[in-house]
Amino acid sequence: MKYRQLTKEQFEGLHQEFALFLASQSIDVKEWNQIKNEKQTVAEDEMNVFSDVVWDDVLTKTNYVEHFSETSANLFKCDATEIHRIAIKINWDINLLTQDGFEWLMKNPMDNSVDIFKGSKVYQSERNLEIFDLIEKGSNISKGEIFEYFNSIIS
Repeated sequence: MKYRQLTKEQFEGLHQEFALFLASQSIDVKEWNQIKNEKQTVAEDEMNVFSDVVWDDVLTKTNYVEHFSETSANLFKCDATEIHRIAIKINWDINLLTQDGFEWLMKNPMDNSVDIFKGSKVYQSERNLEIFDLIEKGSNISKGEIFEYFNSIIS
C-alpha cells in the first residue's frame, strides 16, 4: 500500500465511487458482500487499492498545504519538482489557532514580533508521498491564499 487506507467515514463519503471501482473489476454488490464475509484479506486488498487511487488523485491535484500551531505557521506551495515553504513564527503572546490570533497576524505581518522565513527544495522522494507525509503530520490542503499573501509581502 502506497499511502494509508481511507477511514470508514471517507469510504462512506465515497460510496458511489467505490461501487464504480468494484464494478470496473466486475464485482457486484452480492459478490462484494460475499468477499467481505468469506475473504477478508481480498476485501482489505480491494479497499487498499481504492484508497491509493483516491489518495493519488487528491494529492496530484494538491498545490498548497498549511500547518498552524499556536505560535507558528508553515505554508507550502507544491510545484511539480520542488516544494516552497514560508515559515512564520510569532514571538509574542498570540495564539494563531484562534480567530483573533489569526486575524492579528494577517493585519500585522511585518510586526517586530513576527519572523518570516522562506525556502525551497527539490522533493527528496515522490512528490505525492512528501505531500501525504505533511498531511499525516497535521497539515491541511488549502487553496493557497495565505501562502500567496505572505509570498507577495516578502518578495
